[in-house]
Amino acid sequence: MSLALLMTMAVLLAAQDGATPASPPAGVGRVVREADVRVMQPPPHNGTGMSTAYRISDGVPNRAMEFRKRVLHPGASIGLHPIAHDEVYYVVSGAGVVSSDGEDVVVGPGDAAYLYDGNVVGIRQTGDEDLVLIISYPLSKRRD
Repeated sequence: MSLALLMTMAVLLAAQDGATPASPPAGVGRVVREADVRVMQPPPHNGTGMSTAYRISDGVPNRAMEFRKRVLHPGASIGLHPIAHDEVYYVVSGAGVVSSDGEDVVVGPGDAAYLYDGNVVGIRQTGDEDLVLIISYPLSKRRD
């Protein structure tokens, strides 16, 4: 699945959630270079281990969605947490197990876990190599 298709899916998710554009800035949009937004940090939601986060959408003004890349290093996980929106975990590379409402599913490159509003979700890295994810979800209202 191409990055353009993933971004289109994320925009559609935002529109479904009622986060319709409210006068977005004019122009070409914003280009974010991942090297400029790279942060080493523990994974969110009381996860385990270490990760590299690429907080791509954080610096984009007037945004209606979150779009991030996260690398879960061996043994790392994003802890179980409830979500209040639909969310997508797209696996770029590596292997993992995604959890949603008590069900675990093995995922690998090219898999997309579409997770629903109200689910309790998380994901953990398995195998010898990093688990590289794209994570996207709509915001309830635009943010700076």
